[in-house]
Order: sequence, then structure tokens, then C-alpha cells
Amino acid sequence: MKHLILFTLLFCSSFSLLAKELNLERFAHHYFKLMTETQKPNATSKELESYLSLLTDDIGHSHLPYVVDDSRLPDGKASMRKGMTFYLGAHDKYEATLLDVFVFNNSAIAIRYKNYAKGVHPQNNQPIEYSQTMMEVLELEGDKVAVIRKYHE
Repeated sequence: MKHLILFTLLFCSSFSLLAKELNLERFAHHYFKLMTETQKPNATSKELESYLSLLTDDIGHSHLPYVVDDSRLPDGKASMRKGMTFYLGAHDKYEATLLDVFVFNNSAIAIRYKNYAKGVHPQNNQPIEYSQTMMEVLELEGDKVAVIRKYHE
């Protein structure tokens, strides 16, 4: 009987780890969907808050080469909200395609995507248009993103 219980526990633990890995894959797709929704022309604070709900309050964020410090700070999510609100609705057109998802054990995800944006920069009112391939490495803490590192190819 003890062997049956031990086998059941080991089997359930192994299945749980596999399910966790599959959940990380789904999480990556969900993260990408919510993140890209914040960049669309009709994005509102609703889309922004849906995206921010995936992040820890003390999120660390880097976006090389512009922001190089990814230290986790108590006001990390509040700072991201402020910065993203400033740019909310700046695009007249936005498209994004998810190219790759990589899952690393139970604590990190990398997503690689290509995006295109066209609009007016809210700070200087100059036209902007760009297409780029990006990689985001997401460090997870529980079911939330704790650190985001963005890289341009």
C-alpha cells in the first residue's frame, strides 16, 4: 500500500510539473496578447490594466538600449502604468506577430515577435513609423512577471 501511495505521489508530482510547463506556454501567449492590445490605436486604460495585472507590483523592467536598469522597485508597476499611459493611443496602426516562445524550467519565458507601428509621438508630435523584431525575457515569480528584459534584434 505504501508503494502505491508513493507511486501515486510521484506520478502526480511529475504530471504537475508537466502541466506547469504547459501553463507557462499558455501564459506566454496570453501575455503577448495582452501586451500587444496596449499598443493598438484604440487601446484604453482597460487594456493597460489587463496587461499590468500580469505583473508584480515591484516589477523590474529594462528596454535596451533605452532603459538598462531592471532593478525591482516598490513602485515598478506604478512607473510602468505612468509611462505606458503617456504613450497609450499614440499608434494609428499597430500589428504584431508572435514568432517564438521559449520556456525555461518553471521560472522564465522568452517571447520573440515582430511588430510594426505607425503614429504620432505624443511628446514631440512627430510622425513615427517602425518595424522591428523584439525578444522579451520574462522572469516569473509565482504566476506573475517579476522582471521584463526587452531586446531589439
